[in-house]
Amino acid sequence: MPDLSHLPEPDEAARQASEALTARLRDEIEAAGGFLPFRRYMELALYAPGLGYYAAGSHKLGAGGDFTTAPETSPLFARCLARQVAQVLEELGGGQVLEFGAGTGALAVEMLRALAALDRLPEQYLILELSPDLRERQQAAVADLPEALAARVCWLDALPPRGFRGVMLGNEVLDAMPVEVFTWTGESVLQRGVAWEGGRFVWAERPAEPGLGAAVQRLQAETGSAWPPGYTSEYSPGLAPWVASLAEVLAAGLILLIDYGYPRAEYYSPERSRGTLMGYYRHRALDDPFFLPGLADLTAHVDFTAVAEAGVGAGLDVLGYTTQAWFLIGAGLDQVFQEAASEDPREQLALAGQVRQLTLPGEMGERFQVIGLGRGIEGPLVGFAGRDLRGRL
Repeated sequence: MPDLSHLPEPDEAARQASEALTARLRDEIEAAGGFLPFRRYMELALYAPGLGYYAAGSHKLGAGGDFTTAPETSPLFARCLARQVAQVLEELGGGQVLEFGAGTGALAVEMLRALAALDRLPEQYLILELSPDLRERQQAAVADLPEALAARVCWLDALPPRGFRGVMLGNEVLDAMPVEVFTWTGESVLQRGVAWEGGRFVWAERPAEPGLGAAVQRLQAETGSAWPPGYTSEYSPGLAPWVASLAEVLAAGLILLIDYGYPRAEYYSPERSRGTLMGYYRHRALDDPFFLPGLADLTAHVDFTAVAEAGVGAGLDVLGYTTQAWFLIGAGLDQVFQEAASEDPREQLALAGQVRQLTLPGEMGERFQVIGLGRGIEGPLVGFAGRDLRGRL
């Protein structure tokens, strides 16, 4: 077991669940001949039924969890997004909202309240959630809404059928997609994976499979600069198929994706030679992806150029790309802040602090990026009106 001396210890049930997942991972490694691609390790660590981070019952979000997202940081976030959603629903003459991975339900609840105030409620607010315990938390949060709003919320186990019209929302969804990890030797590509040695998980390497090797060779050629030998990073093979699956369903509307990441040239910069893969446990960042499997979150930044390419390849338009700060400003953050203003100085100070956390470069403002993909949308989107950075993709 890892050294827990500087971190909060898990309770006994959580420790036993992590040990059960460790045993399953060891069995997969043995069955695979001693080498498990990291993508498969990450898939099981996050999504193994009943044991993975998003499939077990751990408390993940908020002050008592492992990380806090923008909807939990401030209701102003959802109110700004609601203005963008309202614009699209108005242009389409109605439609639905589909949120992927709705966390605690904070975004859905505040979004519905804001859309009601804007007189632009969707016909339905759909939530596609893979985590059983998060779905329960969402249902509890939605139950506190007025009945007329709560009745519009419906949970899905899979994408809706073709013909969807409206807005699809993904806030911190792409970073949880399992990734391949690779190393560039200077001439060839190595695939990084996981082995079991000395009673623990360790990194292992082998020549990359043809598909991964070709993808990494293309990335290296596109960066315009030579990677140093030993350069290590990530590649998300599931990203393009996922975007294509959304495009197949979308008849008209907007796919709005918000996450931390970079355009490709920045993501695969020679200076970023150790990649972006990180673990998170109780609000602590970890550089060890093998720490307490199933109890720690694993994430990798998003290549937003790949998102744009996937959209175009699936027949979608790239409708905008910018930072979270500029998106919120374009979507009316100043007005939303003024509407939420309070005569209580403490509440006003708290609101100002939330705005800083959402928009400052050192907080979420520039680390998080927003991209809009869509079909059948004519007018420019308000969220990208302040500073459209599509030229950086």
